[in-house]
Amino acid sequence: MLIETGFAQITQALLWPVLILVALGFVYALWTVGVTLMDALLRRRGRRLLQPDADSLEQLELQVLRQLEPTRLLGRVCPLLGLIATMVPLGPALQQVAAGQGHQALAVFGSAFSGVVLAMTAAAIALVVYSVRRRWLLAELLDIKKERGWE
Repeated sequence: MLIETGFAQITQALLWPVLILVALGFVYALWTVGVTLMDALLRRRGRRLLQPDADSLEQLELQVLRQLEPTRLLGRVCPLLGLIATMVPLGPALQQVAAGQGHQALAVFGSAFSGVVLAMTAAAIALVVYSVRRRWLLAELLDIKKERGWE
């Protein structure tokens, strides 16, 4: 019983940090859309997203990974945070339902599902941005390889 109580308290303490991370993830996802739109404009004007001063193919590949990694992580971590944001309030809400306090439980369910919706939206945005930027960066990498005869 002591372990269950301790786990429940730790779990409840995680709710606000997880919700804050979900909100930050959502804001970051929107920011990446803006960055991607700006990069699209730069690409239309003939500018590259990769810094051409790299001395080796490995350095260019590392640039690609550095640019893509935050968005990839966002797309993978946000659904997990959304699941946590949903599951934490469900335990107490189910206890309220069992105690006949269904109306109070509905309010908890609403906030729980808001967290998962924001998290999944952030993950979906991140997936699209990651895919588009990956395609652009890999195309640039191929162009630079051809220009420098690294094939």
